[in-house]
Amino acid sequence: MPVDSLPFLTALALVALIAALVLVIRALVQRGRAEEAAALVDTLLEAQPGPRLLVGRDGRVLHANAAGRALVGAEAPLAVLERRLIDDEAAREGLDRLRAAVEAGAAERVELPLGPDGPQVNPPGVAPEWWQITLRQVLLGQVPLGQVPLGQGSRNTVPERTLAWSFEDVTARRVIDDIIIREREDLAEFLYFTPVGLYSADADGRLRFVNQRLAEWLGYTPEELPGQSLDLVLAEGVVPEAEGAWRGEVTFATRSGRTFPALIVQSTYDDAGETRTRSVVVRDGLGGGPAGDDSAEGRPEAPLDGRFRWLFDGAPVGLCLLDLEGVITECNPAFVRIAGRRREDLIDRPLKDVLAAADAGDLDALMHRVALGAEETAHREVRLADDPDSAAALYIAPMGSGAGVDALVAHFIDTTAQRTLEAQFAQAQKMQAMGQLAGGVAHDFNNLLTAMIGFCDLLLQRHGAGDPSFSDIMQIKQNANRAANLVRQLLAFSRKQPLTPRLLDVTDALTEMHHLLRRLLGERVHLDIKHGRDVGMVRVDPGQFDQVIINLAVNARDAMAEQGTAPSRLELRTRSERVDKPFTRGPEQVPAGDYTVISVADSGTGIPRENLGRIFEPFFSTKTGAVGTGTGLGLSTVYGIIRQTGGFIFVDSVVGKGTEFTILLPRAEDAATDAAARPAAANRAGAEQPGADLTGGGLIMLVEDEDPVRVFAARALRNKGYTVIEARTGEGALDLLAEHAHIDVLITDMVMPGMNGADLTRVVRRDRPDLPVILISGYSEEAARGEITDSADMHFLPKPFSLQQLAAKVKEVMSVSA
Repeated sequence: MPVDSLPFLTALALVALIAALVLVIRALVQRGRAEEAAALVDTLLEAQPGPRLLVGRDGRVLHANAAGRALVGAEAPLAVLERRLIDDEAAREGLDRLRAAVEAGAAERVELPLGPDGPQVNPPGVAPEWWQITLRQVLLGQVPLGQVPLGQGSRNTVPERTLAWSFEDVTARRVIDDIIIREREDLAEFLYFTPVGLYSADADGRLRFVNQRLAEWLGYTPEELPGQSLDLVLAEGVVPEAEGAWRGEVTFATRSGRTFPALIVQSTYDDAGETRTRSVVVRDGLGGGPAGDDSAEGRPEAPLDGRFRWLFDGAPVGLCLLDLEGVITECNPAFVRIAGRRREDLIDRPLKDVLAAADAGDLDALMHRVALGAEETAHREVRLADDPDSAAALYIAPMGSGAGVDALVAHFIDTTAQRTLEAQFAQAQKMQAMGQLAGGVAHDFNNLLTAMIGFCDLLLQRHGAGDPSFSDIMQIKQNANRAANLVRQLLAFSRKQPLTPRLLDVTDALTEMHHLLRRLLGERVHLDIKHGRDVGMVRVDPGQFDQVIINLAVNARDAMAEQGTAPSRLELRTRSERVDKPFTRGPEQVPAGDYTVISVADSGTGIPRENLGRIFEPFFSTKTGAVGTGTGLGLSTVYGIIRQTGGFIFVDSVVGKGTEFTILLPRAEDAATDAAARPAAANRAGAEQPGADLTGGGLIMLVEDEDPVRVFAARALRNKGYTVIEARTGEGALDLLAEHAHIDVLITDMVMPGMNGADLTRVVRRDRPDLPVILISGYSEEAARGEITDSADMHFLPKPFSLQQLAAKVKEVMSVSA
């Protein structure tokens, strides 16, 4: 089977699967199995990418997947779009079309710009998000939905004319399209108003395009001439040939009957099978004025063959003339700007000296092929020698044809901004995909580690320090804790790790770490810490901050160890920096504000340029030692911690001289919030101290889909004196809650099939608003809570947790709610 046919077959299989699911839903409805049909609607929506909604004709959201709930919440989609719409005429027209389709129950597709909080006309400093919204009618019959996830308390049905909404984020495509459109408009404007005449004609001699200057010479408007015969504007004499390249003198006739001589340089091209001409018209010596004015007064000299200087110098793209050996004989100001050199440093120099070495290798052969007619026009993407980060599109064309080619012309179009945008988009997609993968693996692994650590704690209750099995059980638990540290590194990269941020003085923190760093680096490496003045405070997790500095120091130590006996130096510098306006570096955009800057510079071997773009990827290591040295998680952990904290990290490296990492952390001056948070944290820490009384009583509901985790947690709580009822799913928990009028604490996992912990919490809180809830998850508290509003009786316990941590958290919650 051809490889190219696989994506089509995959899409066809998906369409067939969806059609089959719709038939199954209808069959279930007809057989009275409505609840199963509703669950299948759940599965169908969650399986589709991007926000998806089922909306009734009255605008009420009946069903949505997780992405749909995140986008519109519990509001009607039209209401959300009206509030966030960037208010301009085209956007309003698109929204009106969408509103009319909703009222008619018809299919529609529009693209709308949405702001963070509208409506407002072109809000300053706000880049809109562009969403492609598709609306279509879905006929599933009367399908009971049960408890609607968006907060509709009663049972509802999908009406006969339910509307399916789908959203696709097309912001990146629109940005790239806008850049291309602007470039085309600039080029079209350039051709239209260029100071020489331009026209195009078909094989029958009918004009298809005439620019502004030629129309003025002839006494017409540019709109009057297309479609007219070329004979209308030509006086008696030579008529340009319609086939092949042509060059010659002709006489034009104006509308008033006056004539003027001009030079025509013409080439032909194929337009979808139709031959057309591409012609440049130059008035004789550029000596005449506008049509009907033969005076030369006010016309500048044109030293470039006396003909093309205005066109040449005014071109918005870089132009340079080359001899057949590739030496620059003339260039325009745009090319001087692109090359970044003075004009006198470019003239009489080979063109390949301007290009990067890797792009100049085959330039001579390329120009020879163009000069010999083997290629009509050659195109290459090149970089410049003086600016390796720049990008340009190079076009090389002959001047003349056949044996008459005596020179070449090179066009340079600066594509640096477009390449930067494409690189940022690709990097963002890659890092997001890797983060999702790392976070998913870490979440599942945390469930396994929770069960391992928990059952070790249960065994240790029966096998004390004098038991022969005690040391074996401790070994298992210690290795499980080591695995938990590895999982935290994965979560750090995916930016879903549990953090406890507080205000931290960077100067004090680095001073306290001096002795530890000194021992890690060894005697051969000289450590130098230079503190700046008024560095300020930052809000970070102190433990994770230490891990960042230690990881960078250990990486620097290993890089300097490869130098052999050469003297090594590691320097840590701090300073305060004010960013007045946002700037972009690589794929990251740093907003304006006050930052605390930490630089970690070593004198090691440096990092090759080809590896700089990958050093923050998980499992990518530059260490060249024996197999197994370096996990590739050190720098990815640093990257995740810094980004989750709201900061940025950049790297500069020169092979053979060393590497410098620069960290920017937002300054935080609000000490009151941190001071208020410390007593609560101290109380929690005290509750988890060994030897504390963790027994209690009360009825606890435990909802966890992982059987080993649920079994361990239930046994641990029963051993502490609590009564525990268990449920594997959110739906099962609702059935049990209906049988128990009073429950003291609800403990629920956040990630479960079907109804997740967030949905379960919202449903339960409607009837029991004061019920204390403990959320357990392998993700960070911020990532796990999602849409759940913070409150005093909403608590969080990260996985993996031990028996003591679980009992201490329940004890704390019970004492607070008592």
